[in-house]
Amino acid sequence: MCTQRTQQYKMIGLNIAYYRKLKGLTQLQLAELVNISRTHMSNIEAANVPTSVSLETLLKIADVLEIPAANLLDFDK
Repeated sequence: MCTQRTQQYKMIGLNIAYYRKLKGLTQLQLAELVNISRTHMSNIEAANVPTSVSLETLLKIADVLEIPAANLLDFDK
């Protein structure tokens, strides 16, 4: 995986963690609401583990967090 793509996956994970915490949810709660395992959610959020996430899962996460999906792809923060 190229360095730029790895950095983008990290930023997506950090954005998910940020909005999840704002919503007051644990990784387990968000994972259950999105219908994925807590381990997968943890891997998505982990900055040191570049884990890909499907578009469907990303959209579900945004829906649960009640934010536009574009917020999860905003790397200019």
